[in-house]
Order: sequence, then C-alpha cells, then structure tokens
Amino acid sequence: MGGSREPRGARKWGGLRELAVEGVLLTCWAREAGWPTSTLSRSLAAEGWTRIPGGGWAEPGRAVDLTVRLWAGQLTMPGLVASHRSAAKLWRIEVLREELEFTDPQGTRRKTGAHVHWRPLPPAEITVVGDLRVTTVARTLADLLRGGPREEALVALDSALSSRRYGGRCWRGPLIGGLDTVAAALDSPPAAGAAGAARARRWLALADPGAGSPAETVARLRMGDAGLRPESQAGILTPSGRLLRPDFFFRGEGVVVEIEGYAYHGTREAHRRDLARYNDLASCPEVRVVLRFGAEEVFNAPEAFVERVRAAVAGQGETGSFA
Repeated sequence: MGGSREPRGARKWGGLRELAVEGVLLTCWAREAGWPTSTLSRSLAAEGWTRIPGGGWAEPGRAVDLTVRLWAGQLTMPGLVASHRSAAKLWRIEVLREELEFTDPQGTRRKTGAHVHWRPLPPAEITVVGDLRVTTVARTLADLLRGGPREEALVALDSALSSRRYGGRCWRGPLIGGLDTVAAALDSPPAAGAAGAARARRWLALADPGAGSPAETVARLRMGDAGLRPESQAGILTPSGRLLRPDFFFRGEGVVVEIEGYAYHGTREAHRRDLARYNDLASCPEVRVVLRFGAEEVFNAPEAFVERVRAAVAGQGETGSFA
C-alpha cells in the first residue's frame, strides 16, 4: 500500500488486519499470534490504527464511534449485552446523552470505561442489532424508566412511540405500538421487583406519542411541573380551512406554544413553510398569542421558559405577538 514497508516479523506473526474481527483488533489476539508488545504498539501506530478506550484497536479509517466501542466491549467480554442509552442509540431512539452501557446477566464483571449494570436478563429480552447483542426495545425503555432521570427516560419513551428523523433526512417509524409492551417489561420477573419499578410505572403514564422531538418532551414535563397543562398536538382549523396541530395549545387562554427542535428548518423552503404556518396560526380567531422557543431555551433556561408561558396564559402577553 503506497510503498509502506511491512513491519519486521509481520509475515511470521500474521498481518494485523487478518487478526481483526469486523475492523476491531484486541491486543491479546495479536500477542497470542506472537506479536511482541513493543513491536505491536509501533506497528499499530505506523499503520494508523486508533486505540479504543477500554481495550482494542480500530482499523485504519474506521471511526471509533459508539458502535465500535460496543463491539470491542463484547469481543472482550462476550457475555455483555448493550443496554440502556447504548441500546437506545442502536435502536435509533433519541437520548439526551450518549453513554457506553452494558448489562451483565451474570453480575460478576466490570468493564473499564463503561457502565455495567448487574441484573438478570432473560434470553427473550436479548436480540441482535447488526453484530451486537442488545436488549429489546421494550426492555431498553423499561431500564431507562427504572434508572432515570425522568426527563431522559421520557425523551427516549416518546421517541420510541413516534416516527422520528435520524441521519439527516431519513425517517423511521414507531418502534413500539403502545405502552403495554413497556409495562409488561416493567412487570415481568425479575424486573417487577427491581429498584425504581414503582416510580417507573408513574413515569410511564407521562408519555406522549404525539411529541415530535426531545425538546417538546422536556418542555411538556417542565410545564407540567409548573402546573401548566396544555393540549398536545391539538387540532386548530384556520380561516382558510387548513388543519394545524401546534406543539401545545392552551385553548381557553388562546395561547399556542411552539418548540423549535434542532433537526428542522435547514433549508430556505423549510423556512418559508414555517413562516406560512405561523402566520396561519396567528390568523385563527381562537389564538391570541403564539410563543416560539428554541430547544436551547427549553434545555438551558427552563425557569425563563416556564415564566414566559405562565405570563402569556395569565393574559400578560401582547395579543398576537410572536416570542
């Protein structure tokens, strides 16, 4: 390749790429093949391999993303099952933060650089995504509900219940048909007696399949905590006959709340459609004021967000204004 020289002894010990599995090489495999530690490290660095936190190396050109780190973890400890936030990412469920997480059904092992949960895991709650052993969607959501925090768990649950955008313009459909499958995962032994199960059932009742983004979920929860309970995705008919479904609507007070997620409004045409939509909303006789918030406001300034909504609902906002 481009005149690069083969490391001394490589023919004797075997090429590093031939020792790798799906682009990941464990150091112990190379040593078992006869590579001395000092020669191995120099050869890996010279060829452009990338060290994987917690063990192993990724072949040149392969990004060390969550999938690669999970694969390296399972190669190191085959009994581990990707779970919680890691499983959610594999299922294309939105989460507020990414974390390397496994469940060890035997409850005996630790993994450097990863969060390992020790609890029983029935075979029926384990499946395969790509080459990775992973908890089923229902079990993943039940685990997140039991472990919390509440907002993180509900973001994932709402995401799984609805169609969502991923990878730019790609869409996936709902991953579960309803809450019954998650409730069954919470109630099935040994999960039924696990810590946090009772609290998880209360949180399960807060799910909303109509939520369109993590920011909408968090906004709904924070308004609810403040005693503000609007309708979600309520239908409003414009004077021209167009049916609109704003994110939140306080019907009695005529207040619409719209949350701008990260994934939308990326083109001029999308921006044009948004302006037309908001103008149509403002033209509805039953709408007094439309409030628009960015995801950053919901996540980073929740108190200010809630107070602006409360003021508008109390009639202190400017009629017909956009915020």
